[in-house]
Amino acid sequence: MHTPDDDDPAELDRKIEEIVGRGPSGAFAVAGVATAIVVGLFYLFYLVVYLPRGAVQ
Repeated sequence: MHTPDDDDPAELDRKIEEIVGRGPSGAFAVAGVATAIVVGLFYLFYLVVYLPRGAVQ
């Protein structure tokens, strides 16, 4: 959506600084979910596959 303020470079710079100032919260959320999935799969593998086999002799 184009507004008259978009033609003003100072206003555009202010909007960009506002967006960048919020930080990469979405990227951190995706990384956190991916890490939780990997850790969960590790524990699932450990409990379902590794422990039932018992000690290797």
